[in-house]
Amino acid sequence: MKQASHKILSFVMALVVLFSTMSFTIDMHYCGDTLVDTAIFQKVKTCGMEMQESSTKGCSITKKNCCSDKQLLVDGQNELPLSVDKISFEQHVFIASFVYTYSNGFEGLDKNVSSYEEYKPPLVFRQLYKIDETYLI
Repeated sequence: MKQASHKILSFVMALVVLFSTMSFTIDMHYCGDTLVDTAIFQKVKTCGMEMQESSTKGCSITKKNCCSDKQLLVDGQNELPLSVDKISFEQHVFIASFVYTYSNGFEGLDKNVSSYEEYKPPLVFRQLYKIDETYLI
C-alpha cells in the first residue's frame, strides 16, 4: 500500500511539473462572429471564404475580409525556482525530522512473528491448583 501511494504521488507530481512548464498556443478561426474551428497542436481549418489578394495594380478598391484568425498563447514557466537557500536552520531540522518520522512511522510487521510457535507446551503431570486448595469444614 505504501509503495502504491508513493508511485501515485510521484506520478501526480511529475504531471504537475510537466503541465506547469509546458507552453502551447490555441489557434481559433472566426468567420464573421462565429467560431469555425479551434486547434491546439495543429493549424486550424478555414471556412474557405478568405479573400485573395488581387494581382492587378490599377485597382485600388479593397474589400474587408470577413474571416479572422486569433491565437491564444499559454506560457509555461521557463525556470523552476528553487528556494532551498532561503530556508532557515529550524526549518531544515523540521523537514528532516518530518521526513524521518513519516518514512519510519509506517513500518509494520507483515505478520505477528512469535518465536514460541515451534515449541510445544510442557505436559501437565498433576494439576497444581488442586494441591494448594484448602477446604473449610
